[in-house]
Amino acid sequence: MLKQQEEIIAGYQDKIKEVTTDIDQTKKLIDQLSFLRIGLFLAEILFFVLLLRSADDSLRTLIQICLLLPVIAFVFIVRRQSQLDRDIDYKKQLLWVYQNEWNILNGAANGYDHGQAFESELHPYTSDLDIFGAASLFALINRCSTKSGNNILAKNFAEKSTRDTILRRQEAIKEIKDKITETYSFRANLHGYDPDKIEQIKIQLKHQLGAQLEFVKGSFLRFYVKLVPYISVGLILAAILISSVFWKVLALLFIIHTGWNVLLGSKINKVFYTFGGSSNLLNGYASAILWTENQSWKSSYILSLLDSKIPVSKEIKGLSKIIQNFDARLNILVGGILNALLLWDLKCCISLDRWYKSSSKDVISALDHLGDFEELISLATTAYNQTDWVFPVLADQFALTTTHIGHPLINGQVRVNNDFHLEAKPTVDIVTGSNMAGKSTFLRTLGINMVLAYAGAPVCAKTMQLSVFSINTYMRIKDSLNESTSTFKAELNRLKMILDNVVKDKDTFVLIDEMLRGTNSRDKYLGSKVFIQKLITEKTPALFATHDLQLADLIVDYPETVRNFHFDIQITEGEMRFDYLLKYGPCKTFNAAILLKEIGLTLD
Repeated sequence: MLKQQEEIIAGYQDKIKEVTTDIDQTKKLIDQLSFLRIGLFLAEILFFVLLLRSADDSLRTLIQICLLLPVIAFVFIVRRQSQLDRDIDYKKQLLWVYQNEWNILNGAANGYDHGQAFESELHPYTSDLDIFGAASLFALINRCSTKSGNNILAKNFAEKSTRDTILRRQEAIKEIKDKITETYSFRANLHGYDPDKIEQIKIQLKHQLGAQLEFVKGSFLRFYVKLVPYISVGLILAAILISSVFWKVLALLFIIHTGWNVLLGSKINKVFYTFGGSSNLLNGYASAILWTENQSWKSSYILSLLDSKIPVSKEIKGLSKIIQNFDARLNILVGGILNALLLWDLKCCISLDRWYKSSSKDVISALDHLGDFEELISLATTAYNQTDWVFPVLADQFALTTTHIGHPLINGQVRVNNDFHLEAKPTVDIVTGSNMAGKSTFLRTLGINMVLAYAGAPVCAKTMQLSVFSINTYMRIKDSLNESTSTFKAELNRLKMILDNVVKDKDTFVLIDEMLRGTNSRDKYLGSKVFIQKLITEKTPALFATHDLQLADLIVDYPETVRNFHFDIQITEGEMRFDYLLKYGPCKTFNAAILLKEIGLTLD
């Protein structure tokens, strides 16, 4: 392990200890405040007893004033405890973020989504190159809590981009890498919430809320809801100061308000259903958006994501406050009193309507762009953690040259790196070698690093220069009982897909591992040969891994467009040793005879 990476791991360990200590201290403070609340409650009881026993009017007045003090202090302590509880929730998420980074760098699984939902055997390369699913590239890179972030990362791993976009993304990822210590707070503010909840809120804001709030757009209703607090307070004061008959008027008003609220209950519930209980979630998202707003961004890619001219974080906090008020209806007693006195639910709906008209479009856009920032942060975090990876050079002409390229999913302590380059014009490179010598791994190494490069990310190599290709692979072909598809038919379907793509996109790059396994050796050779000839005709660069040494002889007929490489074995005292290094020329040494001998079969 590189010394620089060891320092990064130690840095995460220090952060874990620091946040753990903060959480413990905050918990102690909350416990102290709990004891103080008990003390204030006992003090209130004491003052009440003194009030009952006191006969002195002046003393009674003093005690009555003292009765208010514990109540006021109690309210402040409750608010302080609520704030500390929120602080602990945030710090727990921050601790999770640091712990997760430490786990990944020490070989444990990433706690974020592995992208299994994006797996597809029909995709030109993602299944063969282990892009999605357990032990995949997505599982290594992903730091997205939102669905939009996961979708954007998956899209950039699975779809072809342009050179200009890739360069702009590289610039953005490098800029975020320089701010990496600030991104952990951003991630902590988004982690720990149900990702489906924010998607429901976005859908409601985009498509439903305007129609759902039609029932509060009447001018009379708005005027009356605005007036009703003054009416209720006036009736209470009149009942206390003038005549008890006003209590009856107030009771009648209670009944009317409650009935009105019941009649509109189904419409109010539609508005509340999606938003209810989401105040903390919205505050967390607002804090994350505030971070994006407070940075002095320079890269054009990031600046294009900040398309709002107003501070959206403030608008989301405004929505959060409305929802927090709306949540009062969850307490039947409190909600019932507030609706009877103030038509509370209608008041919240009117506030929500005003907010919707002024702020919803900017908020929807900002919530969508959170996923873009998460995706960039995922790649920037990888760039920060993997200190021996480099950002590739994007060539504008046909090129692929790399040194010390390794597979990013193989532990660095056992990973073997290779050098490789294409000629100035397309060639079909035939890679022969023994079983387990490294042919398949090398093809996947090249392909998966190309995927990283085209996402704008650093690659697992010392240097890499490449142009933009459309990657097509043929590696893990299997039958399907559900679709009544044999292995051979599945192979033919895959070959047809590649041939169609080669014709449509002249910048296609093909990786093939042992073609036509589902047929006899003669047809396999002839089919592989004609396929290679087709690639040569279409001027399509390819790496073709095979056990069939006859294919290496194609260099005789096509000396300018066919190259031979191999992975071999060394046999020492009957023991096989692999160095996993790519070498020029066809393979001369194979291990089948040795492996068969180990199970009792001897070849002459």
